[in-house]
Amino acid sequence: MGVTNGGKTTLAKNLQKHLPNCSVISQDDFFKPESEIETDKNGFLQYDVLEALNMEKMMSVISCWMESARCSVVSTDRESAEEIPILIIEGFLLFNYKPLDTIWNRSYFLTIPYEECKRRRSTRVYEPPDPPGYFDGHVWPMYLKHRQEMQDITWEVVYLDGTKSEEDLFLQVYEDLIQELAKQKCKYCANKVEGRGETARKIVHYI
Repeated sequence: MGVTNGGKTTLAKNLQKHLPNCSVISQDDFFKPESEIETDKNGFLQYDVLEALNMEKMMSVISCWMESARCSVVSTDRESAEEIPILIIEGFLLFNYKPLDTIWNRSYFLTIPYEECKRRRSTRVYEPPDPPGYFDGHVWPMYLKHRQEMQDITWEVVYLDGTKSEEDLFLQVYEDLIQELAKQKCKYCANKVEGRGETARKIVHYI
């Protein structure tokens, strides 16, 4: 999860290219139609809030993936770590949605400073386009608000410096995930020996 224009999608796609049996679900794919987005007193469309997203639909997609992954792991006798399904969930409001709290194996939060974030945002083309003052009047204040809400998180979150190069960020997260994947393989193998057949999975979250 991470700040807008922090590099979440780029990092997720790079990881998907190099991790075996890996899928990506992007929160941006679940925005409601513009006609359903509320506006504030300044006339700014309120896109940077959970109410702008169809989170129930997103949860349904995640649940379907998890059920499919469970079946695929249980149905195979191979014990290679490459057989463990990996799901990367990337988005800007994931840690603020309580139904997702229990599913993370590893959690990452991409950050960049205000000036860099504003610069990157200005280079992007959105539909609808950002009106004058939108970044300072809505986007950044909502980011700070949601970041403050993360004070209540009880699990470990790895904070990433989004000003680093794509390669450096990729290597940092990739190496961490390879270690976590090895742990998941060991857990799966142990459960298999004990006859529990518990599904090994990895779900990665960016904020």
